[in-house]
Amino acid sequence: MATIAFNNICKSFGENQVVRDFNLTIEDGEFVVLVGPSGCGKTTSLRMLAGLEAPTSGRIALNNVDITDVPSKARELAMVFQSYALYPHMSVADNIGFALSLQKRPAQAIRAEVLAAAKRLEIDHLLARKPRELSGGQRQRVAVARAIVRQPQAFLFDEPLSNLDAKLRHSARVEIRKLQQQLGTTALYVTHDQIEAMTMADRIVVMEGGCIRQVGTPMELYMHPNSVFVASFLGAPPTNCIAGEIVHAAGSVQFRSDSLRLALHPETPRGPATLGIRPESLQPGEGSAVHLQLQGAVRFVEALGAETLVDLSIAGGAGASPQAPPTELTARLPGHHRLASGDILPFHVAKQDLRLFGSDGNVLVDAVAVTDRASEERMGDGGGLQRAVTEYV
Repeated sequence: MATIAFNNICKSFGENQVVRDFNLTIEDGEFVVLVGPSGCGKTTSLRMLAGLEAPTSGRIALNNVDITDVPSKARELAMVFQSYALYPHMSVADNIGFALSLQKRPAQAIRAEVLAAAKRLEIDHLLARKPRELSGGQRQRVAVARAIVRQPQAFLFDEPLSNLDAKLRHSARVEIRKLQQQLGTTALYVTHDQIEAMTMADRIVVMEGGCIRQVGTPMELYMHPNSVFVASFLGAPPTNCIAGEIVHAAGSVQFRSDSLRLALHPETPRGPATLGIRPESLQPGEGSAVHLQLQGAVRFVEALGAETLVDLSIAGGAGASPQAPPTELTARLPGHHRLASGDILPFHVAKQDLRLFGSDGNVLVDAVAVTDRASEERMGDGGGLQRAVTEYV
């Protein structure tokens, strides 16, 4: 098994710097996923680990041994490519055992290991076929079997499911994750699909513009994104992002947008800001003092069976201008809801579920004010969002 360390890795192609200050340690047996939009540097980072690209600067270590200048074939790593890279003139058995044949292993030993890997992936009945006779899912399994027989220190996956349809993608990611857990082999997996990242990873590395934006477990990143980019990238539908401004006026601090007002911690810095609301945090009905109160007009309903997605036009809370244009949001509701376009009803969001991001796009920690009902009743102001603050989240 293997521990992998990227230390201050940078990579440039001419004047184009595609990876910058990449620092990451992958623990023995861990399944780590690099995720981000196209061109963010995730595949280049994987290829540098595989030895297919040389870093411009920085060092890469495998089990505390520097492998930066070690040839790819000597790194004891097995890579599954997006295209699977199967030899079209070879049988499935020969494709799986090719790396072993290069090592001059005895033919009988190669056949035994190929058969064992094929049985593990339930493709032993396909060993005599050529790649052109296989479905996309079968080719993907052959590529994984070829990686297994090498008994590598780590598996490297470069978007191996991108050529499969939705149903096969689901079953394939389950198979890959179960296989990795059974073998206990360290894995680094690259994808642009945030669902793959959320469902497969022990830890996710979110990349943008060649840089690491955040690292953590799937739920850490989902519940506590450190930037607008991470909040909007992870989640389907994505986080609702409401542009506005933090205003200091009349002894209070508020986030203000066209359609809502929200009380903030007195020390929150002024300036442009973005309020993030996860679709599932928007719930129909009246809330309490610790909820952001909204009024929503239903624009479109997508009933998906287990959940319902609702596009809303929101007219905001206390103090918002009635002439302001509505804010467009998406709500995710469980199960089936009898809603129709044109319905108008109240919505609420627990304030602890709100995320506020500053002008630089980074999260403002402890910015959103939560008022308890007891203090509200003591004040006797009758509601609204502009209240005394007793607790912050």
